Amino acid sequence: MLRRVASTLVLLPVFLLVLIQAPAYVFDALVVAASVLALWELTRMLHADGRPVHRVLAVVAGGAVTASFAAQGRTAADPFMLPSFALAVAVVAVLAASLGRHVAPATEPAAHTLLAILYIGWLLGYGIVLQHSVPHGDELVLFVVGVTWIGETMAYVVGSTLGRHKLAPVISPRKTVEGAVAQVVASVVTGVALGAWLLPGCGTTTALAGGALLGVIGQVGDLAESVIKRSVGTKDTGGIIPGHGGVLDRIDSLLFNLPAFYYFSRLVACS
Repeated sequence: MLRRVASTLVLLPVFLLVLIQAPAYVFDALVVAASVLALWELTRMLHADGRPVHRVLAVVAGGAVTASFAAQGRTAADPFMLPSFALAVAVVAVLAASLGRHVAPATEPAAHTLLAILYIGWLLGYGIVLQHSVPHGDELVLFVVGVTWIGETMAYVVGSTLGRHKLAPVISPRKTVEGAVAQVVASVVTGVALGAWLLPGCGTTTALAGGALLGVIGQVGDLAESVIKRSVGTKDTGGIIPGHGGVLDRIDSLLFNLPAFYYFSRLVACS
């Protein structure tokens, strides 16, 4: 817990400075860097477990997919970001097939490579397009990150102290029903508070619904990463962030929450 708090005290001001004060391209670069690091961690886990994957291709193509969201930016007319998706599929289909000619079956490394690119490179790109939203991009990103991280913190605190009933013992033995409930409640409360501060024009009901959405979807993202880690027999994706593990451990919920909230904000016209 002390390492978690210390890491947060160091990283949070840096994140806020980049988001609020730095030019937009600095934030874009930060997101792309997080994507590349998370892709490296994921492909390292797959490779260490004997799962064939084109690591360099996954990292380079995945980072390019994330960066492509910055190129689409404010003028992106396609709500599903299909250019990024098409780029990922085309690159992997062509290069992985060529690189995997001497691997049997060639489809397995291609599938793992595509999984890494879409799971991290594509989903994390929504952080960029959300920040590019007019006129409240910074506020929308702060809302998502604030609700997600406070909800996760409450889940950890309540689950580790009061948790008695396992939520998904096969997938993640340490997660509890009590922690999950605490995360949803904390996300709703934080959503209402941050909504009144950052997005007063969106209304209390919208902020409440957004908080509830992030509280639920974020846990799905967390469990999705737990499935991957359990399948390769590891506890953390890395150790770059003391107390938190790897970059992927820190952004697992955001990978699902960013696209979910992007479409939610468009649906309720809160962007």
